[in-house]
Order: sequence, then structure tokens, then C-alpha cells
Amino acid sequence: MMKAIRRNLSRDEGFTLIELMVVVMIIAVLIAIAIPSFLGFRKSAQDRSAQSEIRNVLLAEKAFWLEEGDYTETAGDITALEPNASVNADPAAGVYIDLNAASSDVVCIVRTADSGNTFAIWESATAGTYYGATDLSAADCPAAAPAGYSQGGW
Repeated sequence: MMKAIRRNLSRDEGFTLIELMVVVMIIAVLIAIAIPSFLGFRKSAQDRSAQSEIRNVLLAEKAFWLEEGDYTETAGDITALEPNASVNADPAAGVYIDLNAASSDVVCIVRTADSGNTFAIWESATAGTYYGATDLSAADCPAAAPAGYSQGGW
């Protein structure tokens, strides 16, 4: 009986190099599949975050319009109604708000997501809300809904 125990103790047991290489290869394939999916989910989440931010500012703009009869581009007016709003002159750093030069009943709200995609809302007190993906911060907010914008959302 002692000889059997010694025989079992003297054997070297472990994994062969081939077995370890197969395990490493399986892990590499799983990582190769998972990383692009993760990056896609991350980009989608960044886009949704930017869209949510400008929707929240739109709600504050509508509340301000109900109280005052005009839209505003003043950050303090928006943050008084939506304290978490990040209103900024640069759409990449926060939500950009611009009024139409001819009418304060038209407002453009723009935000560039961390993914690099830009989202905008064109809002008119009489024509309604239009959603698009162009940067309206480069020029004055147009009097009519920009081409390619729709009322259904992004």
C-alpha cells in the first residue's frame, strides 16, 4: 500500500503545452468577439446620453415659454428650471442653445455626444418639434425646420 501511495506522489501531473495553448486561443477568440460589441454599446450609450440631455433642456425651454411667452438662450433661465442641465457655448462641452434672430419663438438645441455624433432639436412654438443630426450651432438658428429633420425623433 505504501508503494502505491509513493508511486502516485512521484508522478508529475499538470497541463501540457498544447492544452494551455488551446485555452489561450479560446480566450483570445472570446475577447475578439466581445471588444467590438462593447465599443458599439459604449457609443450607443454616449449617443443616448446626449439625446437625453437636449430633451431635458427642451422641456425646460417649453416650461420657460409657457411662463414668459418666449424661448431663452440664457443658461441661468434653463438651470433654474432644470438644475442638472449643462448649457455651454460649445456643443461638445454641453448643450448649445440658439434663438432665431427674427423670432424668439424658434429655438435650436444642439449637443455633440462623446462618440462624436451631433444631435439637434429645432423647436418652434407654432410648428412643433423636429429632430435631426446636423450641427445647428455653426449658423443662426433657422426660421424653418432644417432639411432632413423629422418630428418622430432621431
